[in-house]
Amino acid sequence: MTEGDRALDVLRQSEPDLVILDVMLPVMNGFEICKAIRQETQIPIIMLTARGEVADRIVGLELGADDYLPKPFEPRELVGRMEAVWRRSQGATSHSRWVFGDLMIDPHAQTVMLKDKELELSTAEYRVLELLARSPGKTFERQAIIDCLHGTDWATVLRSVDVLISRLRTRLLDDPKEPRYIRTVWGRGYRFIGKRGS
Repeated sequence: MTEGDRALDVLRQSEPDLVILDVMLPVMNGFEICKAIRQETQIPIIMLTARGEVADRIVGLELGADDYLPKPFEPRELVGRMEAVWRRSQGATSHSRWVFGDLMIDPHAQTVMLKDKELELSTAEYRVLELLARSPGKTFERQAIIDCLHGTDWATVLRSVDVLISRLRTRLLDDPKEPRYIRTVWGRGYRFIGKRGS
């Protein structure tokens, strides 16, 4: 299927487990389709493209893609990426909820509530938040966050972590100058500072 608008119709009807999305499509490009998908569902998305520039990867990440595979690639690599993304999407098994004052994270449902209102987070945004909140007080370097979320192919896109953190802070109403949840550890990375049960 090569037309983005048709792909969206099929997605709504069939509810697949994972989407492989080419950036270069007629009518709607892959970035536009990714954005449209994220407005409706948190289904895992792998983007394929011949454009391997760092800026394009950041755009894909900002829009909610879970992984990014530049062309040409080996079919086995795509299969491996699909398996990794699928495992991550199914990785939350705990039924307990994490409460940090007004913030509640449900790893099983992969939902986040702030002041009793559910937040609409992209998959990447949610995974960064879950990673940090799972280990309060631990400092995660940017490279460690990238490796955990996307594998070593994303290693050169350290700036994308800052993009995600900035977006998360906006959604969490978290002032970086007086943070309640995410603190910048200058020269190193980020740390979750929320207090459980507070």
